[in-house]
Amino acid sequence: MSEFKSLLLKTLEERGFIKQISKPEELDKLALEGPITGYIGFDGTADSLHVGSLTMIMVLRIMQKTGHRPIALMGGGTSMVGDPSFKSTDRPMLTIDDINKNLEGIKSIFAQYLEFGDGSKDDGRAIMANNADWLCELNYMDFLRDYGVHFSVNRMLSFEGVKQRMDRDQHLSFLEFNYMILQGYDFLELHRRYGCELQVGGSDQWGNILNGVELTRRVDGNEVFALTTPLLTTASGQKMGKSEGNAIWLNEENLPAYDYWQYWRNTEDADVGRFLRMFTELPILEIEKLEKAEGAELNEVKKLLATEVTKLARGTKAAEKAAETARITFETGGLSADLPTVELAKTELEAGYGVLSALVLAGLATSNGEARRHIKGGAAKINDQQITDERLTLAQNDLNDQGVIKLSIGKKKHVLIKLV
Repeated sequence: MSEFKSLLLKTLEERGFIKQISKPEELDKLALEGPITGYIGFDGTADSLHVGSLTMIMVLRIMQKTGHRPIALMGGGTSMVGDPSFKSTDRPMLTIDDINKNLEGIKSIFAQYLEFGDGSKDDGRAIMANNADWLCELNYMDFLRDYGVHFSVNRMLSFEGVKQRMDRDQHLSFLEFNYMILQGYDFLELHRRYGCELQVGGSDQWGNILNGVELTRRVDGNEVFALTTPLLTTASGQKMGKSEGNAIWLNEENLPAYDYWQYWRNTEDADVGRFLRMFTELPILEIEKLEKAEGAELNEVKKLLATEVTKLARGTKAAEKAAETARITFETGGLSADLPTVELAKTELEAGYGVLSALVLAGLATSNGEARRHIKGGAAKINDQQITDERLTLAQNDLNDQGVIKLSIGKKKHVLIKLV
């Protein structure tokens, strides 16, 4: 482990957030001497961020909690272009209205993690900026003359994400190619507006970030820095943010708190310690003790992980409620009213509602075919009783004492059907 002296870099390193730093000694010295300003960009390609973005959000939070000023840069301008890094195809083109709507959804997430101020130099709190404010106002010819001369096409073609697209003879549009230039210009603009000295991104962004570092040095003669985090996958190699093909969204509208809690409760054993470091604020010494847990104790640690992560994203009440719902459902054999619920017309139940359709209605299967596979595999249950016949129909006598029908897939996924 490096001998960083600043609390910022010490914290980022011990919690597993550092992959590369352009000039580590100089950045460490700058962070030690006084507050620095750093930014991370977030494009508006969806109306919520998912847990794949949680690494970056936690870096901004650590920056603020160690006395520095973070900038959450909304990509209102760059979202109109699309980042080609490590993408095999063009991103779908979004309208300006789509982008603005998505950014509004994203902004609400940051309020859970950061304290925002008015953006003034002396305010000291986090800043939320939007690169549409300057990118959409650029004069193309002036931009080419003033900044295009500082970008080497040879160097940009050497970036790994671009090389992969070209080696596979996959389309890379000129529109996307400009993304690198625009991101570099963002760093220069934020440096001029807010004195921003640091850009953070995933390790796949290293080349793009260095473009901004170099542009700021060439145009304004000032030193700024790049820091990247490791690209995060689970121990089994799965990309963070997905669960059986579904995105694990950070906002409540897209994913209930209970489902978010369950995602973290189901963390692979080998990832528990790493995720405690990165996505909770438990002290490192406590985490080092928790990392030694095995068997039943490890399951308790996973519950703690789920609750602590959910507290940050959804608040303490939502996290504790999700934990209690899980306890009632799995440890007492009861039914919690907070389990996901879907509605079924009483007339449909009276006519006999097929179990395959019920599993699809409950969101436990995406098709009748998938529902059949669950039944054949012994994973599907009604009121905790295994379903063995795919031709089964739900009827009035399937309603339990609470007037609902409980459908389950495995031990973790449960949905209640209530009549309307």
